[in-house]
Amino acid sequence: MRQLTLGLFSVRGLLGRSARASKAVVAGRIESIRHAMLNTLGETGDSEFPQTMNKVRYAGDVQGLWYLRGELMEALANLHGEVSARREVEHLTSMFDGLLPRGLASRVNAFRSSAHAHH
Repeated sequence: MRQLTLGLFSVRGLLGRSARASKAVVAGRIESIRHAMLNTLGETGDSEFPQTMNKVRYAGDVQGLWYLRGELMEALANLHGEVSARREVEHLTSMFDGLLPRGLASRVNAFRSSAHAHH
């Protein structure tokens, strides 16, 4: 019985480590999205779109970043035109795969379908 108990604690320990590692992976992916969003506006972002840049920098979670895509699209369209902006936002949208709640995740696919229909 003691061996079984140790086995259960070992499994719990592994699951706990897995959950922590998973949280770290998710946090890393969110920061990658944030970094990519900031990079799309480049050096001119801070001077021409400081509010958008700050919203991206300080968004508290993945949903906050998700909802900033529209504002980012508008800024990018002003800088580079709508076609280029759409391409950038489509790439960013793909980065959200697997990170969003189910209701928002379906919008990732809807956005992709819409984007491909315009090509």
